[in-house]
Amino acid sequence: MDAKRKRISERVIGCAFEVSNTLGAGFLENVYENALAVEFARAGMDFDRQAVLPVSYKGELIGQYVADFVVEQRLIVEIKALSRLVLEHEAQVMNYLKATGLTVGLLLNFGTPRLGVRRIVWGHDDNQAL
Repeated sequence: MDAKRKRISERVIGCAFEVSNTLGAGFLENVYENALAVEFARAGMDFDRQAVLPVSYKGELIGQYVADFVVEQRLIVEIKALSRLVLEHEAQVMNYLKATGLTVGLLLNFGTPRLGVRRIVWGHDDNQAL
C-alpha cells in the first residue's frame, strides 16, 4: 500500500475511533455515518457520502452499488452496526472495490463495545498468471 493511501486509512480509522469512543455501541448505522461525516469534515478530508458506484459489463452499465463513503477518491469505507460481521460483509466491500477499480476498503463495525476494523484489499491485475 502506498504511503498516501496508508495515511488516508489511518486518518479514517482515527475518525472512526473518535466516533466509537464518543457514542459507544447501540445506535443505528446511520447515526454512526452522520457522526463519521462530521469527523471527516472536521479533519478536512474530501469524501463522497452514499457514493453511487456504477457496475459495467462489456462497456454497458448493468447496475450500481452505494457505498457509505469514498474518501479522497481512493478509499471505500463501509459502516456496519452489528453484533458480529460475516463474510458477506467483506464480500460487499470487495464488490465495491471491483466496481470502482480501487484497491483498498475499510469495513467499520460500530455494533460492538470495541470498534471493529477490517481492511479489505483487492489486488486486481489482469496480466497476473493464475
